[in-house]
Amino acid sequence: MREREGLIARISQIRRATADAADRRTSVEAESAKATEQEQIRALAARVTELEIMLQGLQDSVHRESLRTNKRITGLEAQIQPAALGRALSEDARQRGL
Repeated sequence: MREREGLIARISQIRRATADAADRRTSVEAESAKATEQEQIRALAARVTELEIMLQGLQDSVHRESLRTNKRITGLEAQIQPAALGRALSEDARQRGL
């Protein structure tokens, strides 16, 4: 009977040692995974910041181009008004001697 109890005690001790080692490995792996996640979060935050800056630049560029286009369209509209068009045709006819 003593032999059996001794065997059970040794098996229990080995199991506890194995479980403790596994817990330590799991703890180290968890810390490593957490550090990796933190690095990924930092990289993503940096990328989002970069994309926000690029988006602001694009918005500014689109706004400037919109202003230029609107100014150009307004100028063209003024040139094709009936009164302005009539004056331009009359002036052109006088210059050509018609």
